[in-house]
Amino acid sequence: MRQTQPLSLIMLDIDHFKLYNDHYGHPAGDECLRNVARVLQGVVRRPTDMLARYGGEEFAIILPDTANGGLVAEACRAAIEEAAMQHEFSDVSKRVTISAGVCSMVPGESNSLDELKQQADAALYRAKHAGRNRVEMC
Repeated sequence: MRQTQPLSLIMLDIDHFKLYNDHYGHPAGDECLRNVARVLQGVVRRPTDMLARYGGEEFAIILPDTANGGLVAEACRAAIEEAAMQHEFSDVSKRVTISAGVCSMVPGESNSLDELKQQADAALYRAKHAGRNRVEMC
């Protein structure tokens, strides 16, 4: 807020990860999570950017000084698709894919970080309901 710089938040899910765990087993699911994190970290490289596992199969990416997090989210989606990790039981693809919701704002007194998270979550929900393997913006 002090610097009046934009902040972007990407919330992303591995598509149909429960099916992955159910069919390949939890050890393979854990390895899939590690592989997805490695691929995402290859995209999110600036020292100020933060990639974190948010829970289950969800990740969050915080991008300070970024007005259009959609570009980074799309690069993440494409990198996961290009990694071609097998997922024979997904309805989306025979490879692991992700869905992402993105919100960007200049934090200030009229908006909050909770609002940023709620809007990114809502965009993720739209991406999942629009067919998955896509990025939606708030």
